[in-house]
Amino acid sequence: MLHSVAQPWMWGVFIAFVLGMLALDVFALGGSRSHKVSIKEAAIWSLVWVSLALLFDLGLWMYLSDTVGRTIADAKAMEFLAGYVIEKSLSVDNVFVFLMIFGHFAVPLQYQRKVLLYGVLGAIILRIAMILAGTWVVTQFAWVLYLFGIFLLITGFRMLVAVDKEPNLDANPILRFAKKWLPFSKELHGEKFSFIEQGKRVYTPLLLVLILIEISDVIFAVDSIPAIFAVTTDPFIVFTSNIFAIMGLRALYFLLADMANRFHLLKFGLAFVLMFVGIKMLIVKWMHIPTAISLTVIASILISSIVASLIATRKKK
Repeated sequence: MLHSVAQPWMWGVFIAFVLGMLALDVFALGGSRSHKVSIKEAAIWSLVWVSLALLFDLGLWMYLSDTVGRTIADAKAMEFLAGYVIEKSLSVDNVFVFLMIFGHFAVPLQYQRKVLLYGVLGAIILRIAMILAGTWVVTQFAWVLYLFGIFLLITGFRMLVAVDKEPNLDANPILRFAKKWLPFSKELHGEKFSFIEQGKRVYTPLLLVLILIEISDVIFAVDSIPAIFAVTTDPFIVFTSNIFAIMGLRALYFLLADMANRFHLLKFGLAFVLMFVGIKMLIVKWMHIPTAISLTVIASILISSIVASLIATRKKK
């Protein structure tokens, strides 16, 4: 049985909020139309999403304080904050992957926004299924947390080893399958995923980009969702922290797109975060690391890697 502090109406309100924000992006702010996002715009939206996440955490704390008590409210608010920081930090690795994909297919900036919007929609649907399934498995088979811990340790170590390696996108089996069975044009046709040519539908390389974006999100989810179980198994906390991180992913991408090379050492920091979370899950039977301490350790790792990156790139420059 899934245990959560959230009432059914809280799920409904949050999902309605997410759908409302997506509708605002698509219809009011032109998220589905070609548009080159400036650094200023990306910075504003990044600030908006971080602020909304913190306001949500504050609102959750206030509601739980009045309904179930201060102790539980403090614990759940800290779990959300830790989960959000974990998801937000790991999403930076997705930014590097997005840059590589868009660069490989030479997609202009003004067309990237639409692809990322569809990527966010797919990611939200995927998260709902994976989080509910993962939470059920953890509550039914507690030993699965140890498997998650081992998996995160291995993933962190592999990230350290392969930090400078770039995968061969053309060798991706899913892309090769798509190219084999679907007709593709060699050039982009604006922001279209397909068009009609001589009575037949032809697909553009932008569809291949979208496929790779969705694949990368699946890989990202496989890493990030087990990581958040190190701080909470409450499906509402897991889901809301994930979604807030995903909703701010596009703004984070455009904010870092022009200066990602200055954060090269951040990949090492992310690897150490995964390894720390994995160790935390493996030793939980013998030593419980409070959420506040976990949050402090993770923040320290990330800040150190960011500062080291900026210092290293400044010296190179």
